[in-house]
Amino acid sequence: MKKLIAIALFTALGLSTVKAQQVDLRKKITVSGEAEAEVTPDIIYIEISLKEYLKDNNSKKKVDITTLENQLYSAIQKAGINKDNLTINNLSSWNYATEKKKNPDFLASKQYRLKVSDLNKFNSIMEGIDPKGVASTNIESYDYSKIDSLKKELKIKALLAAKEKATYMVEALGDKLYRVIEIQEGNDNTPQPVYRNYLMKTAMADASAAPDIDFKKIKLNFTVNVVFEIK
Repeated sequence: MKKLIAIALFTALGLSTVKAQQVDLRKKITVSGEAEAEVTPDIIYIEISLKEYLKDNNSKKKVDITTLENQLYSAIQKAGINKDNLTINNLSSWNYATEKKKNPDFLASKQYRLKVSDLNKFNSIMEGIDPKGVASTNIESYDYSKIDSLKKELKIKALLAAKEKATYMVEALGDKLYRVIEIQEGNDNTPQPVYRNYLMKTAMADASAAPDIDFKKIKLNFTVNVVFEIK
């Protein structure tokens, strides 16, 4: 009985060793495929900072934050943007009464976050606000509403590009491409904007001049590595 068990174990170990030593003799080719695209962001978040100011340095002739805020709301409505797209990021006027007693020349300020789909609308909004009451504006973040479907489309294109490359390389040697053995994703990159993001000072700007914004497209690039079997 012991001899039978020993033979069985020896046989099992022998089969395992043979399998481990088996070499994949299939003819293969490994290629990479790439696809890229540029899109214009259609979701842009902009920070707008409003601040009270004194006319002719006279504390009795102050343009208050409420006036500036009303101008901003009016400009947004005129541009056809939903008021829900504007939120308050920060404010220094919460203790306005206390600060006013300490310092009659205290100037309140508020920071807003505005969501737009087109920077041209933002330019028209800024034209509707007293430029002396705008401390600064800044592009805070951006996005593309169809980014997921675009990524899927690019990955499919990258796969097809890999197949096309493998096909003409194999056929050039008189063989034929067979089936896919392995697919590996390459760089699944985060969209990188090609734009200059900087603080746009508008307090000293002319009321008719729109802020100079150089905002270009988002570039996406995807690579896949594919192993094909050759007939």
